[in-house]
Amino acid sequence: MSIGKVLRVAWEGLTLNKIRSFLTTLGVIIGVASVIIMLAVSAGAEAAIAEQINALGANLLIVSPMRGVPGAARTLLLEDAQAIEEQVIGITGISAEQSPPSQTIKANGVTLESIALVGTTAAFPEVRDYPVGEGRYFDSGEDDRKVKVAVLGAGIAEDLYGEQSPLGQTITVGTTKLTVIGVMASKGIVADVDYDGRIYLPVSVVFQKYMTSTPLRGDSVRTIYVKVESREKIDSVTAQITSLVAERHDVDPSDPNFTIQTQQDIIATQEATTAAFRDLLAWVAGVSLVVGGIGIMNIMLVSVTERTREIGLRMALGARPGDVLMQFLLEAVILSLVGGLVGVLLGVGGSRLFAELGSMRTEIVPASIPLAFGAAAAVGIFFGYYPATRAAKLDPIVALRHE
Repeated sequence: MSIGKVLRVAWEGLTLNKIRSFLTTLGVIIGVASVIIMLAVSAGAEAAIAEQINALGANLLIVSPMRGVPGAARTLLLEDAQAIEEQVIGITGISAEQSPPSQTIKANGVTLESIALVGTTAAFPEVRDYPVGEGRYFDSGEDDRKVKVAVLGAGIAEDLYGEQSPLGQTITVGTTKLTVIGVMASKGIVADVDYDGRIYLPVSVVFQKYMTSTPLRGDSVRTIYVKVESREKIDSVTAQITSLVAERHDVDPSDPNFTIQTQQDIIATQEATTAAFRDLLAWVAGVSLVVGGIGIMNIMLVSVTERTREIGLRMALGARPGDVLMQFLLEAVILSLVGGLVGVLLGVGGSRLFAELGSMRTEIVPASIPLAFGAAAAVGIFFGYYPATRAAKLDPIVALRHE
């Protein structure tokens, strides 16, 4: 019997009971759609993380005190940042930052509690790719002279002054009065940090007014951000900074009391975290496909039992066992492929709908479509083979006597 004729017979067998055939494909449909949607959720999460980290600035090196080392938090100093700026070749800017305890802000008759302050050096907007939206940022001279000025995050400016311009206004931060000279452009939340909800001050003012009650050394900084000229120079600049700061701290460069991370390091760390989440989703989707395959095998076994006389008649008229096996195997594969096709359409549509209606970003992974479709075909072959083999092994005489 030709493959075309076997395929036609298999299709006729499925269409005899359309509702049962449709219900049989539901497990595969759900499994395939789950694979595509869950991989899209995982890919979207990873892409969002990468974008957020890259939004911190281009070609950045992040120098921080080593966590978990006693006293290390006090060892990264403003002078280290100045030494890096003067001695390291291949950088275009550097910004040292320190965050004192949050403060109460009062201005224009409004009081805001627990507002984050960030002390920075003058190059902060350029290094962090975070422009000023209105007014200006303080310069290095104002930082050196400890001039009491402030640049507001966009959200803080709106909370305090609404539609009015805050430039030239005086705000009280803790017990210190500061003059507003600028408002940062709106940036939103990046890596769980609300940039619009912070106030940016000269780091010298932070040392003088807001760090006196902390156990940290008066000129210690939390982070030094170094902007490298190009991605190709990152390794060279990293080696130079490691050698320089290790020498200044009198520590072994192979065992420093500070860390240097690139944006790619942070992205890789975050992706490793999401990998477990992605694997879990893949397992859930895989279980859905297996359940769908078991449903196909169950229905095919029922079909073989119901059609025993039909099988016997076909064999009596000259059909070979291989023809019978191929017929039932094709029925299982057709069910899986139809379910796979519908599942792909639902998965792609569901991924986009999920992104539109939910707060989590999704990105369809192109490879997930052939992967899911191929998995559906494999499920049909694997779970359809046993019922097909059972049908092919029926004795024609016994089958014809079956009631």
